[in-house]
Amino acid sequence: METETLVEEQVVEKLVDERNLIVFNDDVNTFDHVIESLIKVCKHDPIQAEQCTHIIHYKGKCDVKSGHYEALQVMCTGLLDRGISAEIH
Repeated sequence: METETLVEEQVVEKLVDERNLIVFNDDVNTFDHVIESLIKVCKHDPIQAEQCTHIIHYKGKCDVKSGHYEALQVMCTGLLDRGISAEIH
């Protein structure tokens, strides 16, 4: 029983700490700029960056990274500095 409760608490704690970095579509940035930014700022590989960029374009937004708020805040600021609309949820 104690092990089961501990595992449940760890899972809940992890879910609460997990955040998503979301990038939004705009009419300003080029595909190449967004792809390059995801590679440099979010450490995506080229294929992942390209796939996310297509999702952003066609769906209006994409969760490009998950993790702890502190790490995502650095990435979010980096994307914003490059003129890319991003938020942490």
